[in-house]
Amino acid sequence: MAEGVLRHLVAQHGLSAQIEVDSAGTSHYHIGEQPHTGTLKVLREHGIGLQHAARQFQATDGERFDLLVAMDRDNLVEMQETLGQSGASIHYLLDFIPDGPRGRGVPDPWYTGDFNEVYRLVEAACRGLLAHIQQEHLAPSQAD
Repeated sequence: MAEGVLRHLVAQHGLSAQIEVDSAGTSHYHIGEQPHTGTLKVLREHGIGLQHAARQFQATDGERFDLLVAMDRDNLVEMQETLGQSGASIHYLLDFIPDGPRGRGVPDPWYTGDFNEVYRLVEAACRGLLAHIQQEHLAPSQAD
């Protein structure tokens, strides 16, 4: 869901050529599968399309991407273990909500069944994440 929302926001701001968005799971259970139907439904309701086949997070992702984001504590710990001593920092997605909950994971809609609440949190966090990327990672001429 976060990949679809962030990719959509990046495109709306005309930054698709400057910002690469990708997502990966920390387990191998769903490799090659499409997103959950509940995720696709809520994204469609907000005018967002998502074509994605699940892949597993790899140590090379720490070298490939400037910014790594975890959905929850389990993901963060598994990502840190995969990266080892690379020094790459990982942030919680919800930490990018201005004045939002710091150090808290996104509820998993697989268990809660509340895809709309997860969308609300993810959308707010992705807006904050994009603002962070524009401020910290893009040259001033690229961020406009």
